[in-house]
Amino acid sequence: MRADRRTTKWLWRWRSNPLRRREDVLEAWLVLTVWAVIAVGGTLAGALTARATADVLAQQRAERTPVAAVLLSSTRQPGASSYYRASAKVRWTLPDGSTRTGNTLVDTGLGAGTHIVVYTDRQGELTTRPPSRSAADVEAAVLGATAGLGVTGATLGAGALARLRLDRRRADHWGREWATVGPTWGHKTG
Repeated sequence: MRADRRTTKWLWRWRSNPLRRREDVLEAWLVLTVWAVIAVGGTLAGALTARATADVLAQQRAERTPVAAVLLSSTRQPGASSYYRASAKVRWTLPDGSTRTGNTLVDTGLGAGTHIVVYTDRQGELTTRPPSRSAADVEAAVLGATAGLGVTGATLGAGALARLRLDRRRADHWGREWATVGPTWGHKTG
């Protein structure tokens, strides 16, 4: 197939044609708009989401600091595997010298008096461990891709619904035209 015929086939809805309907032109613009929104909107949504996620996780890494703590209660449980975590009371010292206690999740199988590392926020309160740089990069990429796919899916769905309505309008117009032209034909089959 020659390149000019291929282009003509792709752009037939914009060509001047006595059989071209208004719905055909609307559908052509709709398809172009849907793909433009997918290309620009999906990419932009994914990039912005990934960037925002990376910034939040970087802020968590900057604000949360590891602190040496002492386990005040034992987490030894009969038959418990070391893969489990249990809530236990710990004591840690703040940079100003004051001591605090609180509950946090620690590995099972540890006895009272064991030295562990906990993470605190700027106020010295216990918090979860921040994600590592590589884990944060993976999380940002996954959330960015999810946002991009979400925009893509929503746009494709809206475009499909709009094309369905255009198809119904075309069928209604065709039915009305057929009802007008059909009876004027003299020879009927059957």
